[in-house]
Amino acid sequence: MFHLSEAEWFLRRVGGFMTDFDVKVVNVVAFVTLGKPIPLNKLIANIDNAEYEPEQFPGLIYRITEPRAAALIFSSGKIVCTGAKSIELAHVAIEKVVDRVRKVGIALPKKYDVTVENIVASAQINANLNLEEITFLLENAEYEPEQFPGLVYRISKPRVAFLLFSSGKIICTGARTVEDIYDALDKLRDKLQSIGIKVRGGSAPAAPPPRSAQPAKAPAKAAPAKPAPNKAAKAGRGKR
Repeated sequence: MFHLSEAEWFLRRVGGFMTDFDVKVVNVVAFVTLGKPIPLNKLIANIDNAEYEPEQFPGLIYRITEPRAAALIFSSGKIVCTGAKSIELAHVAIEKVVDRVRKVGIALPKKYDVTVENIVASAQINANLNLEEITFLLENAEYEPEQFPGLVYRISKPRVAFLLFSSGKIICTGARTVEDIYDALDKLRDKLQSIGIKVRGGSAPAAPPPRSAQPAKAPAKAAPAKPAPNKAAKAGRGKR
């Protein structure tokens, strides 16, 4: 069980990489394939906080509050979880959903693999973005302000899409790991800087050298000694 969010853990592991970007994970989509059929009519009759309208959508929607998430449950045995704020919470949510289905009397395997399908994160950069100009200067950029106020920019490695807003707000979607998010932001920063947009971000400043490697301080200079009084002058003053 992690005690830090994945973003915090990653930042500590790499020593503060990209610390100028305030990155916040806002949604994790994960799924599990249990390989056992789930009778949705039986399930909807025995659980609360659920919706099932097969004429409109083939899955049952089940909501939980701790952690706050929603699960799409399909008769094939596939469960998709959305709304969790971290990968860890997505795992917890799926575990709770599977346990709840079991309590209805539906046999499900005890072991299963959870796959993260999408991580959505937001960040803010210290720059005002001219989206029309960026559209002309960057490949794989789309901007149609009549339909959506943000610019869509895609990169292939890692395979993510960015939504850029004139305020400097950025939404990153499509990442599978937190590391992908930071890697993608790093590449976005380099692209923006290559077309003349100064972006606050990058690697953390280097740590100071260890104490043994630092040059020794020069000893403090002693204050200059006051000149000794002139005995002859004193004698002259005494004769007066």
